[in-house]
Parts: sequence; structure tokens; C-alpha cells
Amino acid sequence: MADEQLDEQNLNAEEAGAQDLGARVQVLEEQLAAAQDQSLRTAADLQNVRRRAEQDVEKAHKFALEKFAGDLLPVIDSLERGLELSDAEDEKIKPMREGIELTLKMFHDTLKRYNLEAIDPHGEPFNAEHHQAMAMQESAEVEPNSVLKVFQKGYLLNGRLLRPAMVVVSKTPAASQPSIDEKA
Repeated sequence: MADEQLDEQNLNAEEAGAQDLGARVQVLEEQLAAAQDQSLRTAADLQNVRRRAEQDVEKAHKFALEKFAGDLLPVIDSLERGLELSDAEDEKIKPMREGIELTLKMFHDTLKRYNLEAIDPHGEPFNAEHHQAMAMQESAEVEPNSVLKVFQKGYLLNGRLLRPAMVVVSKTPAASQPSIDEKA
């Protein structure tokens, strides 16, 4: 009987040990799964950080000239205004006009090389994203909400607005607008 009890105790101990071992294996498998999940998350986070850093560097390269280009725009405006105000038929200033035209052409070629493009929306529909309305003027010749006059060209740098075009926008003449009958 003592042998039977001893065998039964050994069996119980083995079962308990097997159950304990099974529980430990399950705990270790859960820890391994959690560690693998954490490893995957860390790798994904690292990849996201790397991608964001690459995008930041790309943007820095793309828009590094933004401030410098913005500072040059008034010079271009002045050259263009000088050409507009000078008389093309005056022989005395013809060499000066040619010099300004060549300088302006070089300026525009340089701007194109660095992806800086002018916005000259004369006659186009008003676009609030690229145009700044300075005034509205009645006009029967063009559709309402069209650009009648450009005070100052706008510019885009690599597709990003550097300066909006300052424009006069058309509106429907007052005579053709429906009036409110105040007597009604």
C-alpha cells in the first residue's frame, strides 16, 4: 500500500510538473509573441521616422530658395514696370530698353531653371488660391469673376504659392443685376 501511495504521489507530481511545464510554455509563447509584436512595431516606427526625415530633406532642398526668390521678386517687378512705362518708339532710350529686356529675359530663364514660375492670370477666372483680389470692377465684356487687370504677377516655387497675383476682378454691371422692389 505504501508503494501504491508512493506511485500515486509520483504520478501526481509528474502531472503537476507537466501542467506546470505546460503553463510555463504557454507564458513563454505569449512573451515571445509580445516581443515579436513589439519588434515589428519598432521596425515600423523606425521606417516611418526614416521616411519622414527623407521627406523633410526633400522639402528643404525643394524650397530652400523660397526666401531668396521672394526677395528678388520686387526687382523683377521694377524691371517689368520700367519697360511698361518707357516709350518703345523713343530712339534715345531704345538701347536702355533693350538692356532691360535682356536682363529681364535672363532673370526669367534663371527663375525657370529653379522651378519658379510666374502667375499672370489676365483674362482667366479668379482663383482664390493663387490670386488676391484688390478691387472689383463692373464689366459687360467679360464673364463675372474674371481677372480684368493684373497689378502684380504672382509666383509659384515648385508648385507652392510664393506670392499671389494681385488682380482686379470683374463683376456683373449694376444695370443687369436684378433689383429689389422695395414697394412689394
